[in-house]
Amino acid sequence: MADRLLQIETQSETNGDADADLPRPPWIRIRLSADPKVEETRQLMRRLRLNTVCEEAACPNLSECWSERHATVMILGSVCTRACAFCNVDTGLPDAVDPEEPAHLARAIGELGLEHVVITSVDRDDLSDGGAGQFALSIEAIRAASRETTIEVLTPDFRRKSDALLTVVSAAPDVFNHNLETVPRLYRRVRPGADYRHSLDLLRRAKSIRPEIFTKSGIMVGLGETRDEVEAVMDDLRESDVDFLTIGQYLRPTPRHARVERYWTPDEFETLADEARLRGFLLVSASPLTRSSYHAEQDFRRLQAARAVVA
Repeated sequence: MADRLLQIETQSETNGDADADLPRPPWIRIRLSADPKVEETRQLMRRLRLNTVCEEAACPNLSECWSERHATVMILGSVCTRACAFCNVDTGLPDAVDPEEPAHLARAIGELGLEHVVITSVDRDDLSDGGAGQFALSIEAIRAASRETTIEVLTPDFRRKSDALLTVVSAAPDVFNHNLETVPRLYRRVRPGADYRHSLDLLRRAKSIRPEIFTKSGIMVGLGETRDEVEAVMDDLRESDVDFLTIGQYLRPTPRHARVERYWTPDEFETLADEARLRGFLLVSASPLTRSSYHAEQDFRRLQAARAVVA
């Protein structure tokens, strides 16, 4: 696990290579924890044959979150059918869907004592429903085992999978999250296989199917986007009635991935957050190390409080 955690720390920096990243600024520092709960969480996931996006995507917050026994489970295997330029998850032919995975997930949540859980997945373009059925079964298993646990799903785009969104939203997660990841101009390079307008429509339709659900989306900065483009994405998300926006700095997981074009400063993240709030998002999280699942439980409680104030 140490090698995985250090992967981002050892990414290439300026060394004469034209494709090397910019020197890392002082405000981006990843701390590794020696807390035994980190290893306990890892062993639990191995024992129950569960994957986590924390590990597979080389998340910079893994050590902090796992020391608090918070992990984001990635269902449907660890191999993705797409090859996004920013993502560290392996691409290839996925394994068969594990029918015991929902029960294992529910058991892990019980052992971790989670009051709020985030479930995500790889893209499964090979499945007729894109994996939507496994999301629904996972939600049902968690509800049966721990009715008080609130559930957030971070789904793929289910492109060309009719009724997949309805399957997931009808299972009644508390939060429906689908990340746009970047601005539309960069989709062909950064997120091939996806479509910006389709992703926006997915978020809009989730809210229309189940109006009481919280909807959430996130983007990365540092891939070559402009501030005007980021603000245009904010406008599109608000037009799609999205409640919660996350914005974080892209960090290159390996030299094979898209390079970092710019490091946005903490002050710039604050400015982006202010702009998002002005547009009417119920909640905004914007900082260099913000990720979709980072502090998800606290953010869910803040979402509930914000909605109560608006109501």
